[in-house]
Amino acid sequence: MTAVPAFLLHAPATTALPLVLDSPHSGEHYPDDFDHAPPREVVRQAEDTHVARLYGFAPQFGAALIEATFPRAYIDANRSLNDIDPAMLADAWPTTLAASSKSAKGIGLLWRIARDGAPMYDRKLSAAEVERRIDRWYRPYHAALATELDTLHRRFGAVWHVNCHSMPAVGDAYSDDAGRPRKDFVLGDRDGTTCAPEFTALVARTLEGLGYSVAINDPYKGVEIVRRYGRPGERRHSLQIELNRRLYMDEATLEPTRGYAKLEADLERLVAAVAAYLRTRI
Repeated sequence: MTAVPAFLLHAPATTALPLVLDSPHSGEHYPDDFDHAPPREVVRQAEDTHVARLYGFAPQFGAALIEATFPRAYIDANRSLNDIDPAMLADAWPTTLAASSKSAKGIGLLWRIARDGAPMYDRKLSAAEVERRIDRWYRPYHAALATELDTLHRRFGAVWHVNCHSMPAVGDAYSDDAGRPRKDFVLGDRDGTTCAPEFTALVARTLEGLGYSVAINDPYKGVEIVRRYGRPGERRHSLQIELNRRLYMDEATLEPTRGYAKLEADLERLVAAVAAYLRTRI
């Protein structure tokens, strides 16, 4: 039986640009050792379902697209490796942990709870099995993303990276905006530290021109991936984009709605605008 890879890399289908899109939370392969306690349909509410498919056209514009195959509820590629709640572990972790506010809410590197608040596990996890998850899934994903970004940066002297996500239409109990309806898009550049402000402005302006409402760094500023790879002083620009799920799917069933095709077409217009912008910068 062929092993499932940790990621899928979709190479540019035309002349390459220094542009990488990644979707770390749209994975739908649930490993056999993920013995979650809640029903699968509850656990899947954590996914950014369909996001990689929505951006599937990106290679036609010269971009590389990387998507995780594993679910974020199993191990979250958008968290740091020390962001673990020690209460989840059956034994000692070999290095110092630094649990963030995400872990405190139950959604750190390892998810302690499902979206409905139910405990994710009916047991504690051994340090050895967590390390296996890191080595089998997390590290290969990050290695692939880092390699693609570094290769393009060496070739072009600059690289632009879009970290692709989706978000619930209304803030839930585990977010900083509980109960608040969200804009159509939220852009996160960690308060201007992960990409040039003009890149954030370009994306915001393009989306607003397509008729969408846009927020910047509220309620999502970007987490580990843009923090790790965004260094605008080195011409390494990383921007997180959150799509409102009500634009394209039924949040309960995860099925696409009639809005899916329109959103896909508008995302294509967005990437076309980004590609045109990059051509003026290289």
